[in-house]
Amino acid sequence: MATPGEKLAESLERLKALQDSGIVAIKADDLSRVHKERLIKNGFIKEVVKGWYIGTPHDEQQGDSTSWFTSFWDFSARYLQDRYGEDYCISAEQSLMFHAGNNVVPGQLIVRSTKGNNSVTKLLFGTSIFVMKSPLPDVAEIETRNGIRIVSLASSIVHSTPSTFTKQSIDSRTALMMIRDASELLPILLEGGHSTIAGRLVGAYRNLGQDKIADEISKTMIAAGYDVRETDPFKEPSPIKFDPRERSPYVNRIKLMWQEMREVVIAAFPKAPGIPDDLKSYMEKIDEIYVTDAYHSLSIEKYKVTPELIERVRSGEWNLEDNEADLKQKDAMAARGYWLAFNAVKKSIQRIFEGENPGKVTDEEHGDWYRELFGPSITTGILKPSDLAGYRNAQVYIGQSIHTPINVHGVREVMPLLFELLASEKVAGVRAVLGHFFFVHIHPYMDGNGRMGRFLMNVMLISGGYPWTVIPIEERDSYMQALESASVENNIEPFAKFMAYLVDAGLQGKPIAKKLV
Repeated sequence: MATPGEKLAESLERLKALQDSGIVAIKADDLSRVHKERLIKNGFIKEVVKGWYIGTPHDEQQGDSTSWFTSFWDFSARYLQDRYGEDYCISAEQSLMFHAGNNVVPGQLIVRSTKGNNSVTKLLFGTSIFVMKSPLPDVAEIETRNGIRIVSLASSIVHSTPSTFTKQSIDSRTALMMIRDASELLPILLEGGHSTIAGRLVGAYRNLGQDKIADEISKTMIAAGYDVRETDPFKEPSPIKFDPRERSPYVNRIKLMWQEMREVVIAAFPKAPGIPDDLKSYMEKIDEIYVTDAYHSLSIEKYKVTPELIERVRSGEWNLEDNEADLKQKDAMAARGYWLAFNAVKKSIQRIFEGENPGKVTDEEHGDWYRELFGPSITTGILKPSDLAGYRNAQVYIGQSIHTPINVHGVREVMPLLFELLASEKVAGVRAVLGHFFFVHIHPYMDGNGRMGRFLMNVMLISGGYPWTVIPIEERDSYMQALESASVENNIEPFAKFMAYLVDAGLQGKPIAKKLV
C-alpha cells in the first residue's frame, strides 16, 4: 500500500508535468479530483477562480501575493484563450503599455470580445478581468505577446483615449518613439477617417521633436480630404531629446523616467557635504558599519516542482520546515560573500577618492562585487558556477510586487544606459537614489539585486561625501513600498524622501542604525 509521501509524490509528478509543458493556469480538468485535493491540502496549488488554479510554493505565507503576481499574465493568457478563443483582445490602452515595456499587473484587465457580457471576474488580491461586449479591430491589428492577444503598436497609439497621453505620458512617449515612419499609422488613420486623432498624433510627434513624422501625417490626411487640426495631447514639453534611431522601449522609457524623477530627488535630498579631507577617518567609519541583510528577490523557479523535491517527498524526508543545517550553511556563505563584496566595494570607493568618475568605476567593477558576493556559495556547491556568468538569462519576479522586471533582452539594452546616466549625472544624491532604484527596477541578476543595489547606492552617496547609509530592517516595509510606488506609479518622491530621512539622520549623527539586528 502506498504511503502518504508516495501518494503526494505521484500528485507532484502530475503537477510537474503540467509546469514542464508551460502550463501556469491549471484548469480543473488538468488534474484528477484526488490529485487536486492532495495538492491543495499540502499548499502546492490554490484556486484563483472557480475551476482554475495556480501552483504555489508549499511554504507560502497567508496573504503572500507573490505567486499570484508572478502568474498573472500567464494565467490570463490561458484563461482568456479557453473562454474566448480568438475572439478577444485587451484594450488599446493596456496594449500600449505592453508595447512600451510596462508589464505592471493591472488592477483590472480590460478585454474586448464579441462574446463579452460587460461583467467583472474577480481574481486574487484585488485584481479582476472585465470583458466588454465589443467588436474587435481588424485581424491585422491584433498580435499575440506572451500568450496575450493585444492590438498592434500602431493600433494601440491610434485608439488609446486622449487621457492616456497625460495619465501615462511615459508609456505614450515610449510607444510613439517605436514608430519608424508615418506609414505605420496612416493606413489606420485613413481607413477610419480619424482626422481628430490624426491632429492629436501630429501634435504628439511635434512635442517629441519628430517633425518629419508629424508633417507626413498632416500632409497625407489633408491630401486625402480630411481637416486636420494639430493639438498637443501632452501637458508638458518632452523632458528629453529623443534619438530617432533608438527603438528600444526600455531605453527610452528609462531615459524619460530618469529625467522626470531627478528634479524630485534634488528637491527632497540634503545638499552633498563633499568628500572630506580626512579620508582615513572617513573610511574607518565605513569599516564600523554593519549593513542589514538585503531582501531577496524571487524568481519563477521557486514556484516549480523539482525532481529533487519529488524524491524527498517520496522518501518521507520532506516536511514543511526547511532543513536547519542547510539554512545555516547558506546563511554562513551569504555572510562570507557579503564581507568579500563589501571589501571589493571599498576598493571602488578608493578609486573615486582618487578622482575617477563614480559611474565609470561602478560600471567597471560592479561585476567584481557580484562575483565576491556569491563566490563562497559556488565554492561550497550551494550554487552552480554558471550562476556567476553575469546578467540573468531568465525572467525574475519580485516578492509581493506587481512590477515585472525587464525581460532578458531588455536587461542587456538598459544596463549600459544606467551606467551612462550615472557617469553623466552631476548630483550625487540623484546618482544614489536613482542608481539604487533603477538597479532593482531592472533586476539584472537572478539573485542579490537588493544587496547590489544598496552597494551601488552607498558608493554614489560616498561620492558626494554623504555617510554610508544603512536601511534598517525595521524600515523594510516602508522601503519596499517606496520602491514599489516608484516602479508602478513612476512616483519617486516616497523613496527620495525615505532615503533623504536616513541620510539626513546620518549627517546629524542620529543612531537610527542601532535598531539593526
